Amino acid sequence: MLEIFETVAKAAADPSRIRILKLLEQGDLCVCQITAVLGLAPATVSKHLAALKTAGLLQQRREGKWVYYRLAERELNPYARQFLGLVGGSLMDDPTVAEDRRVLAMVNAVSLQVLCDQGRAALGPNAQAPGSTACCGGSS
Repeated sequence: MLEIFETVAKAAADPSRIRILKLLEQGDLCVCQITAVLGLAPATVSKHLAALKTAGLLQQRREGKWVYYRLAERELNPYARQFLGLVGGSLMDDPTVAEDRRVLAMVNAVSLQVLCDQGRAALGPNAQAPGSTACCGGSS
């Protein structure tokens, strides 16, 4: 059981992964949307998503060329619900989480195809982050 707990604890111990979990509290998101909000390379986001999924914190579904993630609804790991509850009740006033939500609102106003093609650049100058790149919808 310790190994199972450790898998979830390690997955949740990364700031970018916590940001992803906080974003997914708003509902299902495509890899392109997560990539655009975080301003990270698609490969980096995919690695974070894979770790969270392996830990039982996320579930995914494919819709055409896009892969969507959501917080786990099924109990894939006996500790996942507790971790998701802790994350859900935390960081309400965190400035990074607030900024991610602001950028997510901008992301949600852009079509997935445009977002996939242009990445964070599709959001305009108010959302640019260093190192942001376009993503491919089917990464992960």
